[in-house]
Amino acid sequence: MTSHPPEQLRALYGRWSELWRGDFSHAEEILDPGFVVHQARPDGSDSEAVTGPERLLPEIEQTMAAFGDITITVDLGPIVDGDLISARWTMSAAYTGGIPGATAPVGTKVSFSGNDILRVRDGRFVEYWTCTDVLDGLSQLGAISGPNGPAPGR
Repeated sequence: MTSHPPEQLRALYGRWSELWRGDFSHAEEILDPGFVVHQARPDGSDSEAVTGPERLLPEIEQTMAAFGDITITVDLGPIVDGDLISARWTMSAAYTGGIPGATAPVGTKVSFSGNDILRVRDGRFVEYWTCTDVLDGLSQLGAISGPNGPAPGR
C-alpha cells in the first residue's frame, strides 16, 4: 500500500464526484483496471462480475439517462482513514423517464442519499462499497409502495 496524504485522497474523491456528474475524461486515470464494485443489486446480479471503468461508467450513464438536472452534494466527508475514503451524499434530480414500474410523471423531483467507501492503491480507486437508498428513490417515483401510492399490480 502506498500512503497518500489525506488532502490528496480528498482531491481524488472530488474527481470521483466529477464522474457522477458525467465527466468521464479522467476515468482511466482514477479507476484501476481491476476496480471492483461491492453492491447489493436490486436485480440480484453479481456486482463484482465486471471490473474496471467498464463496470462503473455504464451505471453512471443509466443514472444520467433516467434523471436530469442532477445535483450531488456531499453531506458528510470525504473522511479519510489510511487508504479508505468515505462520504455520505444526496442526489437531487428530475425524473426523465424509463424506470420500469414508475408511475410518477416525467419532471418529478426526487432526492435520495447514499454512502460510498472507496479504497485507493497507487493513486487509483481499486474497490468501491456503496449503499444507496434505492427504495426511497423508487417510492418517490411510484415504482414501489410509498408516498406516491402502491406500484402497479400490487
